[in-house]
Amino acid sequence: MNSKILFPVCLFAIICLSVSCSQPAKNNEPNKPNIILIMADDLGMETISTYGGESYQTPNLDRLAAEGMKFQNCYSTPLCTPSRVQVMTGKYNFRNYIGFGLLDPNERTFGHALQDAGYKTCITGKWQLLGNKKQTDLAGGKEGTVPVKAGFDTYRLWQIDELGSRFKDPRLETFEDGVETYDSEYGPDKFVEFIESFMTQNKDSSFFVYYPMVLVHDPFVPTPDSPEFKDHDSKIRMNDTTYFKNMMAYMDKQVGRIVKKVDGLGIRDNTVILFIGDNGTDRDVTSKWKGQSIKGEKGNTLEAGTHVPFIANWKGKIQPNQVNENLIDFTDFFPSLMDIAKVDTSQNQFTDGISFYPQLLGEESKTRDWVFCSYAPNWGKFTPKTYVQNTEWKLYKTGEFYNFKNDLYEKNPIVDANLTGEQLALKASLQVVLDEMKN
Repeated sequence: MNSKILFPVCLFAIICLSVSCSQPAKNNEPNKPNIILIMADDLGMETISTYGGESYQTPNLDRLAAEGMKFQNCYSTPLCTPSRVQVMTGKYNFRNYIGFGLLDPNERTFGHALQDAGYKTCITGKWQLLGNKKQTDLAGGKEGTVPVKAGFDTYRLWQIDELGSRFKDPRLETFEDGVETYDSEYGPDKFVEFIESFMTQNKDSSFFVYYPMVLVHDPFVPTPDSPEFKDHDSKIRMNDTTYFKNMMAYMDKQVGRIVKKVDGLGIRDNTVILFIGDNGTDRDVTSKWKGQSIKGEKGNTLEAGTHVPFIANWKGKIQPNQVNENLIDFTDFFPSLMDIAKVDTSQNQFTDGISFYPQLLGEESKTRDWVFCSYAPNWGKFTPKTYVQNTEWKLYKTGEFYNFKNDLYEKNPIVDANLTGEQLALKASLQVVLDEMKN
C-alpha cells in the first residue's frame, strides 16, 4: 500500500479509538432506579411485628425494615379506593375522587409520568378502579378507567370489570391473554409470578412495579400453606377470621419472594422497594399490639383506620435500621417516586404531596407538620369527614378536637377551656389548614 495513504488511515483510526475510549458507552450508564411499590390490602400498622404487633409473625417485612427505613407515622385514608386514587395521583380526594371503585380517566398517574420517563410499567393485584353500573350511577354517570389508560404497559389484575375469586381458583385478567380462571391455583401466587416474569424481562432497563395486593382483605379463607386449602371450595362463601393469621403469613411470604427475585436478578442495589398498607385492618379482626388489643377500624377515621405501615428499602442508599418519625401521607408518594426516578414534573403535574426522597438518603428536607384527609367514602354506611392531624392531635372540620394518642377511639373531644395556651395555638394552626383546603 502507498505509504502516503497508509499514514492518514492509521492516524484516523487512532483518533477514532481515542474518542471512543474517552466517551462512556451509553449501554454502560446505570439505569434509573427500579421502583417496586407494594400495597397490602386492609393492613393497619398494629399487625406488623416490627411495629410492635404481637399476633402475627412477619419476618420478611421485619428484615426489610431492619435493612432499610421504617416510617412510624404514615397515614392513609380509611378506605381502599380513596387511598388508591390518592397514592396514584398525589392529590387529596376532594380534588379528584369521583366515586367508590372509580379512577377519573382524566387524571395523570404515577404510571403515566414514569412511562414518559422511559420506565417499563407493570401493575398486578387488585384494580377496582373501573367501576360497575351501580358505582357509575352513584357517581352521576361518571366512569372509571382501565390499566393501560392509567399508565401501565402490562398487567394481571383481579376486578377490572369482572369479579370472581381473588384467592383460590382466581378469575384474573392479563394484558396479553384476557380473562381466565386458574383452577386450583392461588391468586396471590399468580400475581407474584407475573412480577417475577416482568422483572426478568426488563432487568436491563428501568422498571416500575405497582403491586396492590389482594391480601389480607376478606374473605378470610385458607392459603396454600393451610392444610384445608386443597379441599377448600372457593364457590362456597367463607369468611373465617381464624384464617387471618395464615393470610398475614402468606402476605409476608410474598414480600420475601419478590425480594429474593430482585436479589437473584442482581439488581438489588438499583431497586427501591416500598411497602405500605392501604388503610386500617378489617373491623372483624382484633390484634395484639404492645400489650393492647387493637380492633381494626377500616372505613373509620380513627387511628386504627388510617395509621399504616411504611417500609422503604434501597440497598446501599438507605442506611439500615433507620426509624423515621416524620409524618407521611399518601399524596407524598407521587413526588417521591418522581424524585427517585429523577423526573421533573413541576411544570405539568400538580401535587399536594411533599417528597420524602431526601429523607431516604438521610439528607435535609422539608417535612410535614400535618396530614390532611377529605374522606367521602361513597360506600357502605360510613360518614364523610374532613380533618387535619399531627402525630397526636386531630381537628375535624366540624370542630371536634381530640388527643387521639390518649383517646384512640375518639370518645372525648376536648373543649377550648381545657386546653393550654400551646394547645390552643396548635389547634389554631390546624384550623388554618382546614380553611385553606377548599372542599
